[in-house]
Formats: sequence, structure tokens, C-alpha cells
Amino acid sequence: MIKVKICGITNFEDAQTSVLAGCDMLGFVFYEKSPRYIRPDRAGDIISSLPGGVEKVALFVNEQKETVTDILNQIKEIDILQFHGDETPDYCNAFNKRIIKAIRVKNKDSIKQMASYDVNFFLLDAFKKDVYGGTGENFEWKLAKDAKAYNVPIILSGGLNPENVKEAIELVEPYAVDVSSGVEISPGRKDPELIKKFIEQAKTL
Repeated sequence: MIKVKICGITNFEDAQTSVLAGCDMLGFVFYEKSPRYIRPDRAGDIISSLPGGVEKVALFVNEQKETVTDILNQIKEIDILQFHGDETPDYCNAFNKRIIKAIRVKNKDSIKQMASYDVNFFLLDAFKKDVYGGTGENFEWKLAKDAKAYNVPIILSGGLNPENVKEAIELVEPYAVDVSSGVEISPGRKDPELIKKFIEQAKTL
């Protein structure tokens, strides 16, 4: 069954709603320029309250290695690191964690850079200049099908919402889908009903 990642968690209520609705992964954004940024101490409090079956993902954008390591030392329960910027393959391989590398898809050439990386997952998101995720925009989904040729699990992101997630899954057949703005009332604040509907739609296939 398709896995669902709810990203941009900033509070206990949204985390609990997502878990109860059946999500598989929760994403916490440690990129200070994001409207969904969460302080490490606050994220640690939320993460420590979550059940073991839900994977906790820490998202960074072009961060210093030392900062990533410091947060890992603070929050031992982090399962996966997501790098959503211009991180190099060597950078991604510097940590003893499973890695999601985000690829901001503009065209077919965007997909080709996947060949340089040795990571556990690729997350495909829409390209928008100077914006790293959470744009609410999608890209040409058939490019995600091309990405599957690299034989690395694909997490589909970018402009997904309860209305289109089922269509996206049917077309791409990804390992997982990722949503943030598509289930929000405002940046960083989720709508419980949209979360439930999104997961319900994704899990029907």
C-alpha cells in the first residue's frame, strides 16, 4: 500500500491528527526561512510523543553539516534526513541515516541529476526559483515515471491535495506521496479534515 508523508508539522495537534488518520511519515522543517520552520526543542517534544511505527523525517535546506549533526544529537528519534536544497552527493553520504534527496523538477534534465546520488529515496517536487518546497505547485507527473528508471523509491510531492492525489498515484505509482500546503488552513497549520481525506484517498489504491 502507498505510504503517506505529512510534512511541515509545527504542533502536537497536527501530528496527532496525522498519526490517527494513518500517516506513515511526519516531516519537520529545520529551514529557518520556511513558514513551516520548527525549533529543534519544539520538534523534539512532539517527536518524543509519537509512536514508534511512524517515521520521523528531519528536513534541511543547504544546512551546515555541524548543524544537522547537532539536531540529530538533540533528537535521537529522527529516522530519516531529507535534503531539499542543492546538497551534493558527498554531503548526502556524510550522515549515518537513511536519506531522502529532493529533486526540484523543471524538465527532463532535472531528472538526470538523480544518477549522481546514492540515497534511499528521491522526493520529486515542483521547481520554483529560490523556493525550496511547500510551493503548492505541481509538475508534469509523467516525468516522475521516467525517474523510476533509477530504481530508487520515489516520493511524489508538489501540489498534491485530496482532490488530485488519487490520480497522481494511479499515473506514477510512487513509493509514497508527500503533502504539506495541500492540507493546510495556513502555512504550518493543518486542516484535520483535509489530512483525513488526503490519507483516505491515497490509501484506497
